[in-house]
Amino acid sequence: MRPIRLHNTRTRRKEDFAPLDQKNVRIYVCGPTVYDRAHLGNARPVVVFDVLYRLLRHVYGEGHVTYVRNFTDVDDKINARARAMQEAGDGRALNDIIRALTDETIGWYHADMDALGALRPDHEPRATEFIGQMIGMIEGLVAKGHAYAAEGHVLFDVRSYPDYGHLSGRSVDDMIAGARVEVAPYKRDPMDFVLWKPSSDEEPGWESPWGRGRPGWHIECSAMAHELLGPSFDIHGGGIDLQFPHHENEIAQSCCAHPDAGFANVWMHNEMVQVEGKKMSKSLGNFFTVRDLLDQGWPGEVIRFVMLSTHYRKPMDWTEEKAREAKDTLNRWRRMFGDVLESDWMGQPAVEVTDALENDMNTAQALSELHRMHSGILNAYNGIIAYGTDYDGTDPQTLEATFLSSARLLGLLEPSMGSWSKNTDLSAFASKLFELRAVAMDTKDFGAVDALKSALIECGVEVRMTKESVELVPTADFDPSKLEGIE
Repeated sequence: MRPIRLHNTRTRRKEDFAPLDQKNVRIYVCGPTVYDRAHLGNARPVVVFDVLYRLLRHVYGEGHVTYVRNFTDVDDKINARARAMQEAGDGRALNDIIRALTDETIGWYHADMDALGALRPDHEPRATEFIGQMIGMIEGLVAKGHAYAAEGHVLFDVRSYPDYGHLSGRSVDDMIAGARVEVAPYKRDPMDFVLWKPSSDEEPGWESPWGRGRPGWHIECSAMAHELLGPSFDIHGGGIDLQFPHHENEIAQSCCAHPDAGFANVWMHNEMVQVEGKKMSKSLGNFFTVRDLLDQGWPGEVIRFVMLSTHYRKPMDWTEEKAREAKDTLNRWRRMFGDVLESDWMGQPAVEVTDALENDMNTAQALSELHRMHSGILNAYNGIIAYGTDYDGTDPQTLEATFLSSARLLGLLEPSMGSWSKNTDLSAFASKLFELRAVAMDTKDFGAVDALKSALIECGVEVRMTKESVELVPTADFDPSKLEGIE
């Protein structure tokens, strides 16, 4: 079996992936802080690591991969949103608002990510369910001299971990010089970060050796990963914005808490999202949640396709032009299968597609292979129409099964995506146009060809003709009722 190759942020190179246990490949991805709708940037790691999850299950078996993605449901941003709701007239206690807010937001997140075709992870822990494990890990860090209590806080002593900064490639002194850090009188070093902080009576809080309080953000993921995947596991993923400080801090506290383990062997980070070539920003009016795009009429499958069209380690630019092109492509692919899309009919993915994904998740190359395969299927069917023989000796139904399996490895053309596309069967018109053109090539009279093309265009059908094939693509103006008037 050829190894999967992945770019490891920690080593800054592409490496052969060698799981610690081939019967239990383990991956952890940082999930959302649940106080608002997921925006387009939040969705990119979901799609990226969903494809990785599918690939790992394909290679090692569905029952041999454990995928964990958490929900941060205790955080200052959540508290701030709940207070704003109180100030706007919500009469409930702060903790009651927080629970309702986080529950609702998790429901939104599931609905939006489901619409993008993302599989649910094997575990989706809420941080509030693992407070005991966090307190236990903090106690261990204090006992080992890697953390200290001060004024109701517990802080991690960054200088106690010599490898701090290795993931992001910066020294502690460089970080202090170039980063905004929270200045507090109880810190021994400006870069020390909070493991535990005090809570007021109205805020979420739990009893601890340091008084009533709540965890810092970074310790949450370390504790949940350890509890669900063990002290060492295979892959840790997330957006590039989490590389520092979140992931840097996770490594430091986890490796100090469990010095005989390695925490995550491979670190993977996806790049950021832009909109129409600019950084996504509310001030620029180009800030979109996933729900915004769905409500605008963009199918989740189209959003997913646009994201997969760019390699995960490159910035992804969402544009309406890319979305329209993706929608047209998916319409063409979906029409080829019709009702088959509602079934579990599958073959084996094409080697070219799996090769692309096994080469550091090259989804853009995998999509290129799907385009090539789609053309091959059209050519195969047109070969039958024109000459009564299979094109290039390949049965088109075999090609279709391979194509569908390959698309589904990318999370496309899944039954769960629904039947949003225009599935009017235009194959009879394509066959007729192909036959008319074959005759016209001999007679040099293209009148009948031009008449049929014009009639189809009038119906809102784009006509694409090559020497080997005819493809009919419904446009946004497609009116199937007009087809009845074409002879």
